[in-house]
Amino acid sequence: MIRALRAQVYTGFHDMKVSTLRALSPADGRYADKVASLRDIFSEYGLIRFRVLVEVRWLQSLADESSIAEVAPLSSVMKDVLNDIVDGFSIDEAERIKEIEATTNHDVKAVEYFIRERLGDGPETSALKDFTHFACTSEDINNLAYALMLRAARTDVIVPKMRELRNMLKAMAREHAAVPMLSRTHGQPASPTTVGKELANVVQRLDIAERKFAAVAIRGKFNGAVGNYNAHVIAYPDADWPAISKRFIESLGVEQNTHTTQIEPHDWTAEYAHALIRYNTILTDFCRDVWGYISLGYFSQRIAKNEVGSSTMPHKVNPIDFENAEGNLGMSTALLGHFAEKLPISRWQRDLTDSTVHRNFGVAVGHTLIAMQAASKGISKLQIDETAIAADVNNAWEVLAEAVQTVMRRYGVPEPYEKLKALTRGEAVTKDLLHEFIATLDIPEAERARLLELTPQAYIGLAAELGKML
Repeated sequence: MIRALRAQVYTGFHDMKVSTLRALSPADGRYADKVASLRDIFSEYGLIRFRVLVEVRWLQSLADESSIAEVAPLSSVMKDVLNDIVDGFSIDEAERIKEIEATTNHDVKAVEYFIRERLGDGPETSALKDFTHFACTSEDINNLAYALMLRAARTDVIVPKMRELRNMLKAMAREHAAVPMLSRTHGQPASPTTVGKELANVVQRLDIAERKFAAVAIRGKFNGAVGNYNAHVIAYPDADWPAISKRFIESLGVEQNTHTTQIEPHDWTAEYAHALIRYNTILTDFCRDVWGYISLGYFSQRIAKNEVGSSTMPHKVNPIDFENAEGNLGMSTALLGHFAEKLPISRWQRDLTDSTVHRNFGVAVGHTLIAMQAASKGISKLQIDETAIAADVNNAWEVLAEAVQTVMRRYGVPEPYEKLKALTRGEAVTKDLLHEFIATLDIPEAERARLLELTPQAYIGLAAELGKML
């Protein structure tokens, strides 16, 4: 009866709308559909599934080691049995483990008993059952399970979404590489740029952050209760346990950490969190800038017919996707920051403060995923208003003061900066005012003609080329 009720709860969280309305976390409530790809990775079901995988693979690896004579090489039938425990793992199996845990009051021991149960009774399974969880501490299983979880989330979900978002921006950058736009340093008119060049800046930053995140080495340990192979050596003193451990860890696609206490020290986990924070920060910067450009009228947003912008002001089309992204990025970054600061700290050979923190990694990564989806949605609705952008830049003749004074420097005109400062600072600079000044300059006639032909819209340097240089 209890098992049936638990199964209904699991099914409810996947299929019943009412369950999302009662969720404690927005990640499993309002945004449940947006983090569905992470649920089987970071949920308790996902953790149990990865624990089972690690336990089974360890048992299989022991059978492959000639120095462990008591575990015979596996028959093809037994290989299939063990592989099926991993490949066929489902909610029902996870529920069975939870039932066992209700008796053992130990989550990892429950996994061991489950595997022993699945092996059944037979001449080939007797020794295997006794070598399930051989010489392991729970953290041998847990640290590798979390390593596999974080690797799967990165490889299968987060990096592909990062790439998708970056490619959207790259396409926009190239399309609008030559559209002149007024820069605003300190919020004030500054030398013109192009829409595409400003987007290209973001693309490059995101690309670097993505590559650094993807490059964080995922490490694990499998060396017993305090990291010294104590139990391993007492049972098999002649076996090369560091080498056996290394082969096993690397077979899972994880790098070995050779020196640990009972726990893997989580330094790589902090690096993973910090790398994701860097990405979050860059995406937050982009969202705030786009929010501002929408406010200036540079960008408009495609209107969804039945969407409401304000409950009382019918005219409003708010930049809600970028605001949603910014808020979720903040939530993710706050959690990741705590992980990075807390997880590498453990009293003496271990304390349990990391356990509950690890369980929240899915929430942190989930908020980044929600944010990336919101930002992507916002980007897909953006429309460039070239008329508004052109009007803004063409009315900013004061930005050509930089151009004029730089040419003056080339030809030795005294105090070029000071003269342009006196002419333009705090003044309403017009085309006529600037041209009158240029006409008085002692510079070659060809240079004078070039300055007189220059407009704010044309003063973009290599922005157009840079916008396409991706």
